Amino acid sequence: MRLSQTSASVSVFASVLVFCALGPVSASAQTAAGQRERPAVVLPGERAPVPAAHMSEVECGGAIEQTPAASPFEIVGGEDERQRTNFAQGDMVFVGAGSQQGVREGQEFLVVRPRGQFRTKLTRKSGPLGVYTQEVGRLRVVRVRDNVSVAEIVRSCDDVLLGDLLRPVQQRAVPQARAEGVLDRFAEPSGKQTGRIVLARDARESLSRDQVVFIDLGAEDNLKVGDYLTVYRPEKQGFEVNLRDELGANTRDGFESEGYRGGKFSNQAKRVKDVTGSQSGSTVKTSEIQRRRPAVPRHVVGELVVLRVEGRAATAVVTRVAEEIHTGDHVEVQ
Repeated sequence: MRLSQTSASVSVFASVLVFCALGPVSASAQTAAGQRERPAVVLPGERAPVPAAHMSEVECGGAIEQTPAASPFEIVGGEDERQRTNFAQGDMVFVGAGSQQGVREGQEFLVVRPRGQFRTKLTRKSGPLGVYTQEVGRLRVVRVRDNVSVAEIVRSCDDVLLGDLLRPVQQRAVPQARAEGVLDRFAEPSGKQTGRIVLARDARESLSRDQVVFIDLGAEDNLKVGDYLTVYRPEKQGFEVNLRDELGANTRDGFESEGYRGGKFSNQAKRVKDVTGSQSGSTVKTSEIQRRRPAVPRHVVGELVVLRVEGRAATAVVTRVAEEIHTGDHVEVQ
């Protein structure tokens, strides 16, 4: 009986030795395999790269092009053109070019719509800034004939129309977003290039985060993709009404009269000019204070990052806002 128990113990001990010997080998094999397939690891405290713009801003932003790129092909029809003339994602359209023009199945094109020379009084630059070109979508060729092709719209930024032009797809660099933080609303000027927001996508006049704008700074101003700009308003810009004097009640009767409100002794009344009381007791005015004060911090309203640079202008996207941004606001490279 004891012999049997001893044999069993020896067998169990041998099995344990074999398992221990094989364990590291299996673990090493698993580690090696894992190293071949392991994705990039973000360590604690590190931040994974995040693009500063979505694909809808990158591919649908458009540009004010100083020298528009060639657009050899155009959209000449659509599968349901008897019922409509505008098309969107998932629709089939006809391209006025085929195998004889070098078109092949699987080829992708950007759909663009030039809108003409862009001029504005908001810029200090003379003459037009370039041709405003709207980007309205992307399509893929699914069937090719001799002189015509069928293509599917795989992305639509806006309605695709007959006559829209096609350009080869080009890869564009997307700047990385900064770490989230509080916008410095009292940042000192950098002393670098300054310009204006001269236009916004869809002709918007009131803007917020993630919206595309166009500025009158470009390659000729040494602007680069990924540059961040502060959006601001100079001192005394943005007043809806510029009054010569303070508003005050002008009646003698009723509860809104100066007699009931306390007159010049109201809590809302300005101080007197001569605090000794030797003069008539006239009060200081807001315009007087603003005239004689030293330079105050400019009014910072947001931040942009540049997505695309042309000769005289650039496309940017709003990354942070302190309040609503307007077309015409000033920008400065940080």
